[in-house]
Amino acid sequence: MEKDQHIGVWVTSDGYIRHELLPNGRYVEARGNRKMAYTGFYSIRGKHIEYLDDTGFTADGDFEGNIFYHAGMVLYKESA
Repeated sequence: MEKDQHIGVWVTSDGYIRHELLPNGRYVEARGNRKMAYTGFYSIRGKHIEYLDDTGFTADGDFEGNIFYHAGMVLYKESA
């Protein structure tokens, strides 16, 4: 899967957590009513994503088709 296929919004099944992967290599994570709970940079290699939050926190995850596994969460690609 190419990076462009991962760009967009990924959301947990309950809608509480939303990751927006932007085309410029930045991301915005919303949690509940906090629209910008976390922001930072991301990079994708193959099926793996690495995050560097603006505060210095790091995280990672893996894509399996239309499912995104990240920090114990399961997120699904939101339809346009």
